[in-house]
Amino acid sequence: MCITASSSAALLTASSVRFSSTFSHFPSISRTLASPSLLKARSLGFSTAFRSIRSWVPCWSHGLDWRSPVSLRAVIRTAAPVIERLERKFATMASENAFKGILTSLPKPGGGEFGKYYSLPALNDPRIDKLPYSIRVLLESAIRNCDNFQVTKDDVEKIIDWENTSPKQVEIPFKPARVLLQDFTGVPAVVDLACMRDAMNNLGSDTNKINPLVPVDLVIDHSVQVDVARSENAVKANMDLEFQRNKERFAFLKWGSTAFHNMLVVPPGSGIVHQVNLEYLGRVVFNTDGLLYLDSVVGTDSHTTMIDGLGVAGWGVGGIEAEAAMLGQPMSMVLPGVVGFKLAGKFRDGVTATDLVLTVTQMLRKHGVVGKFVEFYGEGMAGLSLADRATIANMSPEYGATMGFFPVDNATLQYLKLTGRSDDTVAMIEAYLRANKMFVDYNEPQQERVYSSYLELDLGDVEPSLSGPKRPHDRVPLKEMKADWHACLDNKIGFKGFAVPKESQDKVVKFSFHGQPAEITHGSVVIAAITSCTNTSNPTVMLGAGLVAKKACELGLEVKPWVKTSLAPGSGVVTKYLLQSGLQKYLNQQGFHIVGYGCTTCIGNSGDLDDSVASAISENDIVAAAVLSGNRNFEGRVHPLTRANYLASPPLVVAYALAGTVDIDFEKEPIGVGKDGKNVYFKDIWPSSEEIAVVVQSSVLPEMFKSTYEAIAKGNEMWNQLSVPASTLYSWDPNSTYIHEPPYFKNMTMEPPGPHGVKDAYCLLNFGDSITTDHISPAGSIHKDSPAAKYLLERGVNPRDFNSYGSRRGNDEVMVRGTFANIRIVNKLLNGEVGPKTIHIPTGEKLSVFDAAMRYKAVGQQTIVLAGAEYGSGSSRDWAAKGPMLLGVKAVIAKSFERIHRSNLVGMGIIPLCFKPGEDADTLGLTGHERYIIDLPNKISDIRPGQDVMVVTDTGKSFTCTARFDTEVELAYFDHGGILPYVIRNLAKH
Repeated sequence: MCITASSSAALLTASSVRFSSTFSHFPSISRTLASPSLLKARSLGFSTAFRSIRSWVPCWSHGLDWRSPVSLRAVIRTAAPVIERLERKFATMASENAFKGILTSLPKPGGGEFGKYYSLPALNDPRIDKLPYSIRVLLESAIRNCDNFQVTKDDVEKIIDWENTSPKQVEIPFKPARVLLQDFTGVPAVVDLACMRDAMNNLGSDTNKINPLVPVDLVIDHSVQVDVARSENAVKANMDLEFQRNKERFAFLKWGSTAFHNMLVVPPGSGIVHQVNLEYLGRVVFNTDGLLYLDSVVGTDSHTTMIDGLGVAGWGVGGIEAEAAMLGQPMSMVLPGVVGFKLAGKFRDGVTATDLVLTVTQMLRKHGVVGKFVEFYGEGMAGLSLADRATIANMSPEYGATMGFFPVDNATLQYLKLTGRSDDTVAMIEAYLRANKMFVDYNEPQQERVYSSYLELDLGDVEPSLSGPKRPHDRVPLKEMKADWHACLDNKIGFKGFAVPKESQDKVVKFSFHGQPAEITHGSVVIAAITSCTNTSNPTVMLGAGLVAKKACELGLEVKPWVKTSLAPGSGVVTKYLLQSGLQKYLNQQGFHIVGYGCTTCIGNSGDLDDSVASAISENDIVAAAVLSGNRNFEGRVHPLTRANYLASPPLVVAYALAGTVDIDFEKEPIGVGKDGKNVYFKDIWPSSEEIAVVVQSSVLPEMFKSTYEAIAKGNEMWNQLSVPASTLYSWDPNSTYIHEPPYFKNMTMEPPGPHGVKDAYCLLNFGDSITTDHISPAGSIHKDSPAAKYLLERGVNPRDFNSYGSRRGNDEVMVRGTFANIRIVNKLLNGEVGPKTIHIPTGEKLSVFDAAMRYKAVGQQTIVLAGAEYGSGSSRDWAAKGPMLLGVKAVIAKSFERIHRSNLVGMGIIPLCFKPGEDADTLGLTGHERYIIDLPNKISDIRPGQDVMVVTDTGKSFTCTARFDTEVELAYFDHGGILPYVIRNLAKH
């Protein structure tokens, strides 16, 4: 049964939140308060009574009515007398809100009120009218949570005065309304929470203090792999294999949904987390216990930003930061600058939202938006559907911004109705946003808002494009694709080069594919995947892909059988409208059968290539290609054997699958020969925008969303059969290779360890630019010769059951061995050799990174990492910081860091240092063979955010770096050895 209420101890930790507001985060508590079980409270004490309540509430999540404000309010009215008594009892626990005077009633058109809200206009401050909408979200949250402890009136003033304060890098607290997880990051998060409970227990404190105080939604979507493709049975076959591999992980997550309050787990097979968030979880405006406030979310997946397209502020954070937010800690952030991105004009015929987002990504990367918000506006917005906006918002990590924000307008309201939100809910959302000056009505004159900088794009200038072959911001116009490909073959090895000798570029490899003749060359497409939250949430491009398949079938074109084709929708809604339109059968004919509902190829879960294809590639050193409708194409991510990986719209994925190669000029060369013997060109199979619009209008219906998400609440047969213990403390199995008790809090005391410098450290690795979190902590397959494979083999795991690194993130022993294990990683210590090795400096031996790190640790020698620009770009995976910490890395010195990864390093107690502008390891003459001393003060009070730090080497070289502790709160985390020890000590004290 599901635990459904907080203990009084956990409520005490929420001292900064108005009690009734805190209660409103617990729909199940609200239901429980009306029950007779609560009468036990006086005699048993609240903690015991609440535990006794849980047995009667049948749920697998927040509860069956968890998202319904109407039903929730009805239950709360029933429980009102009880709530009033409880509010009086706990009134002294929270400071009174400093802005209670602007708490305003929001009237309903027909009489009565929707509820009360903190009114921004009631402040009568003209500065607010000029604020970007995205900054107003931060303002509303600060006002609502202002207790002059965690959030102060000074913090509110900083946000109101954003125009003057944002250039000064001022620090503000932010309390998101909810937290979003997926299973790859969710498993280690729940492992950490379980481990934190053990730590609280060991410190003699109340373990119930480790409970989420805001709604936590976890969607299992990262585990399904494309083991079976091109089959009507693919969905079931892949889900069966998914459960076989991940039964222990899934059972652990199901335990978490019962052991921790306020945690929803959406079972496997439901969809991709960001599409589920967009279509189902996103509230836009909360209405709980009569208090209206803005929805906002932080998620442990970098593409959480997709929800920004719905006008909900959301972005990715590291898992450890998200865990602190769950436990009531305000997130400390630098008040960001906001780039105003004006859109004008409208699309040319045949141009897709994918083409637009690849163009926007390239523009914003060039502009420089790391750590900033981007806010879109302008008359061009009228031509962008909500799904188009979500596509652009989704790729915020690829252009480097914290958010790509689209304020709510009439298109947002239409989408909310389309996706099954009730008319009453939509009316409440519109009324609140209009009253609080958060709604954009393009039918009215627009007041000029102030932005930190400005960009503009005419949608008419957008052209069909791909991005690749190794980075999402390396856009290639479709018309230049063939020329660009040949340049990549010629260029030296790098982001745009493979260094294939001229004499080998036309090599043709013939082989037998299941008895029929086949051939591949450089640029042959061996994977074509319609995948990823970025695109599968957009009916225009999904139905566009179906129309390309239909036209190709009618003309007699067929995808070669050795191309691994797949279609992985982001929700069951996609399946419904593809069937409604009649287009799924044509996709099936071209091999694009539905393979499952999850991330699949986009995160490296592409499954094996056929042995004959794999052998042809590897034995002949072929630069094979994958074309996918994803958001990431870093080297080694999609598949170990596809060195060229191109991001493209779903219709283009189908087109390239039909062509069988990226070495083609679609304007001049035929895709193939039709059944009438005539050449078929790209223009013959490409649908017009009008054709697509007609199909979208007739095929995408509100009922599809309602029925899909009603079914989600019921789970599925395999999920429902998982049995889990009822205990609130987890019983760790030392023999488990999936879930293992991590060592983070072993021997922890109440006294923080204090700051540390670095003494005579060796360089473990020396990197160039753009080392991604995929390089640092790969999510894909476990190589048979890796330290992680050796560990699993020693424990009797068959290689076919290795699964992926992503699926084993609940086991620190596997993950530390998988750190820096990407097969495409380039370490300068190896003088050009590619692979997960390094040089053990004292002996000169070449070892795996893990073995070298363990040798250093065994004799008490510290290590550091040298890196170039954009270190830690890519996914927001906390194991890219946890792994180096467990390897013994004490500091990373880089030219620049991606935002989330820098935060994660601080969260794990690793010092992030930046070279001064114009300097790096090469310009300073550092080889990585030196020993390094980084001198920091012994008292945390003597360290300032962003201060200069001297680094000295044993070769006599010294240089100054910037310590990238960006806020005072981050220094406090560093003092405690990381964010989680900081949270544990604070909860244990209070």
